[in-house]
Amino acid sequence: MQHNILAAAASGVAGFIVGQGGCPDDVFHRAGVEEKALGRPDLALDLGAYVAMMEVAAGATGNDNFGLLFGRQFQPERLGLIGRIALAAPTLGAALDHLARLFPFHQQATETRFIRDGGLLRLEYRILDGRIVERRQDAELTMGMFANVVRAGLGPSWMPEEVHFEHPRPEGWRQHESLFEAPAHFGQRTNALVLRDRDLDRRMPGGDMARLTALCGTLVGIAGDTGAPALLDRVKAEVRARLPEGYPYVEDIADTLGIARWTLQRRLTEEGLSFSDLVEQVRRELAAVYIRQRHVPIADIGALLGYSEVSAFSRAFRRWFGVSPLGMRGR
Repeated sequence: MQHNILAAAASGVAGFIVGQGGCPDDVFHRAGVEEKALGRPDLALDLGAYVAMMEVAAGATGNDNFGLLFGRQFQPERLGLIGRIALAAPTLGAALDHLARLFPFHQQATETRFIRDGGLLRLEYRILDGRIVERRQDAELTMGMFANVVRAGLGPSWMPEEVHFEHPRPEGWRQHESLFEAPAHFGQRTNALVLRDRDLDRRMPGGDMARLTALCGTLVGIAGDTGAPALLDRVKAEVRARLPEGYPYVEDIADTLGIARWTLQRRLTEEGLSFSDLVEQVRRELAAVYIRQRHVPIADIGALLGYSEVSAFSRAFRRWFGVSPLGMRGR
């Protein structure tokens, strides 16, 4: 099943690629994105191609923090309907609530939540489509976009308390902390901005309830639905989120999905998989991505994949790819 994102999310990406020393035509061709589609903000793009475009752009420009920088300069008014919805909300709290509730219409197969965590608040984001494995650039640009929604209400000097990312710590991670002026944590369950529980009643400069209502209806009408992913993709998403904490328990996954353990196991069996097969599949897919990041130690990759011993990870890696992790890097 194809999941979509509205093309407004890529507004200005061609010019940004040029500014970073890349060739947009080459990036779009390699990612399978039509440039003419990017000029129509309400047109749907394939989500996988959009995410791949950002990864390809990072490689083509030689800027490993491409998504981080693209998101930092991306203002809400360029984000199409979902951006205009946030700006039309009466207060900052309403803006973030609408952003979280309606973002899956802008970008299908996505989980966004605005929740309380003790004395702090979290604006969370992750892709639920299990086929989209390599997605660091998208995560970083989305956190930048979300931060700019808050700045629209509180001013350009606002910064979060913390910023969280699901992927391993990149080589240029200090730029993340510099741009957000906050501690950056990697290898987390989800991507998130952490902010203080204050100023949520601050009036948004462009608040307009009538306009907000109309925009919400338009977005839902264009998107049709949130593109709820298949059960297999949901399970893979939950496994991926829990791996840095150790081997995931099937009971925990079933509880999160709101189904009985036996029902989950039966559904996996119908797909020709056991739970352990699926965990192995997710680990293998992530290992293939992480091993290319040469700055990440082998032991850290093993830990991110839920292995308590590097030797166990090395044996699994050799089983998957016919070569040791160090041997793969040597190639």
